[in-house]
Amino acid sequence: MNFFGIGLPEMAVIAAIGLLVFGPKRLPELGRTLGRTLKGFQSASREFEQEFRKAVDTETVSATSLGSEAMAAEPLAAASPPAQASGTEAGSTDPSASEVQPGVESVAPSTESQATPTPNASPSS
Repeated sequence: MNFFGIGLPEMAVIAAIGLLVFGPKRLPELGRTLGRTLKGFQSASREFEQEFRKAVDTETVSATSLGSEAMAAEPLAAASPPAQASGTEAGSTDPSASEVQPGVESVAPSTESQATPTPNASPSS
């Protein structure tokens, strides 16, 4: 029997020291208290492990479902025709589609607004 890395001979020595220190009347009470405490630790450890496994399983299921949704969305994205850079759809025969949309203007850089450098005037003395 190996409990917390302590074998049977070590447990006997610990029990003998406990009997000498606490006496025969208090030793059974301390044993019960120690047993209850260890049982509480074991049950808490078991509950933690179960909750952890539930969380991992839930994350695995949600990741799997998200992965399958992404896989289903990829063929839809590949099936839709790409838009051309000029803003018209591929294969469009509508002449108004090539017109410039209202509100969108092309602005050329203005040379008037650029500041012209002035020569440095040195103060005359």
